Amino acid sequence: MSQFDPLFTPFNESIADIPLPEKFTFPFYYQPHPLAVIAAKQLQIHLTQQTDWKHNFGLEEQTKPCTQAQKLKPIGKMFGVLVVKNTQGEIGYLSAFSGKIADQNILPNFVPPVFDMLSKDSFFKLEYEEINQLSHKLKLLESHPELTKFQQALIAVTDAADHVIAQHRKLMIENRKNRKDKRNNMEGLSDTEQTTLSIEMSRQSVQDKHQLNALRRDWDDKIAQAQQQLAEITDQIDHLKLQRKQVSNALQDKLFAQYQFLNINGQSRDLSDIFHDAPNHQPPAAAGECAAPKLLQYAFKNALTPIVMAEFWWGMSPKSEIKQHQNYYPACHGKCRPILGHMLEGMEVDENPLLTNPAQGVDLPIVYQDPYIVIVNKPAEFLSVPGKSITDSVFSRMKQKFPDATGPLIVHRLDMSTSGLMVIALSKEVNKHLVQQFINRTVTKRYIAKIDGILTSESGTISLPLRVDLDDRPKQLVCYEYGKHAETFWQKVSIENGATLVHLYPKTGRTHQLRVHCAHHDGLHMPILGDDLYGKTEKRLHLHAQFLSLLHPHTNQPMTFEVNADFE
Repeated sequence: MSQFDPLFTPFNESIADIPLPEKFTFPFYYQPHPLAVIAAKQLQIHLTQQTDWKHNFGLEEQTKPCTQAQKLKPIGKMFGVLVVKNTQGEIGYLSAFSGKIADQNILPNFVPPVFDMLSKDSFFKLEYEEINQLSHKLKLLESHPELTKFQQALIAVTDAADHVIAQHRKLMIENRKNRKDKRNNMEGLSDTEQTTLSIEMSRQSVQDKHQLNALRRDWDDKIAQAQQQLAEITDQIDHLKLQRKQVSNALQDKLFAQYQFLNINGQSRDLSDIFHDAPNHQPPAAAGECAAPKLLQYAFKNALTPIVMAEFWWGMSPKSEIKQHQNYYPACHGKCRPILGHMLEGMEVDENPLLTNPAQGVDLPIVYQDPYIVIVNKPAEFLSVPGKSITDSVFSRMKQKFPDATGPLIVHRLDMSTSGLMVIALSKEVNKHLVQQFINRTVTKRYIAKIDGILTSESGTISLPLRVDLDDRPKQLVCYEYGKHAETFWQKVSIENGATLVHLYPKTGRTHQLRVHCAHHDGLHMPILGDDLYGKTEKRLHLHAQFLSLLHPHTNQPMTFEVNADFE
């Protein structure tokens, strides 16, 4: 280990034949450089051999006797390596982990957090204890037996008031009806008798209204008394909640100010400043605790020059996300993109490949065409509709080829990385007709996918609700609370070289539905080959919309189209 920096780790093997990259890693989309791969493998060996701390990553066999660490809830973690050059010209690497491990944020051989909120002399513990005390007081008040008693009393008196007043209104309606009947039967009475009866009925009407008002006043007083009793406790609760919110916000602002991030030019910015122009103007929870910012911060503070970096997942996947053990992953967008945007200023960084149009010069084959519809075979890595940075798409190509077409043209979409059949409507009326077929689910779509593993079952149905990952768009999460229903039927086709070809029939059309349903541990638990979001990157995503069946919007005759996949 270097005598100049205890966290600078030399490589255990020769790297003399590996050329250094000209630019630093673009952290949001990359293929790990060979140096980063060697560093990651060396760190992974350390994770399996170290005895300084214990954490249940969920990798141990359940049949073995449980250690104390294994009794804890298993959870995987993201780790990162940053290959650096020190002032002596030596090449080595730094290691980091995201968040905490074994309930600690400082461990041997790993760079420290940007700010150690758990240190003994940190203001965080003291001020957070004040929040805990306020929460404890709130809990006592909210569980106070008088609170329930007064709440029930208020409900009871309110219900009683509603009942009594409703009964009186019913009586008033009945009295009004009787008076009307009397007025209609006054023909045999003298003028004096009619006048006397009219006065009496008016008096009765006024009396009914006075009684209603008196009832209202009486019950309003009773309700006010019940509200006052309840307010003696709820006002205290509201005051404590406000006090806790103020203390919490003050602590949060103070905490954000402690997270100071450097860049290679020595410029420092805190979390509040960095996220000022973000959509919510507020740093998300745990911002700054990811591996990538920790690594760069330590390098800049200790005169180490960053060369390449990579992050990998170690252990069991979270329930909602999809993380594969030992897979490499880009930095997240919600927490890391604003921070790393500042930290990488002044550095030569690889170009963002997502800004380059992969469809440049690629043909868009037309499978079928008539005056009403067009069926195209969209290539992989080809947008269905224009993106933020790339306008070339199925829509733009169709608009150019059919300039007289009306309406939105696009009836349904395929992910950029997915190839296969799409139907295009050449008029507004045709589009409406076809969209209705998709809504009514009378269109049959069949995809073929090659997944990373061997399926033993022949068929099945996956039902996992999906929502967007707010911290890492466009990834999707499985979420039973806020997710939208998503259902896929699958059938095994064949097994090829350790992979399985499957037919996928989506019954719903959620974003990344097939990719998540294949990769998630509650789905097939085998990602689609080439899935750079939920599996491992290859030349292409092995997912193809192979079969499409619909009713022609003009003739109403069934039409079927099928194009085989090119996964080579």
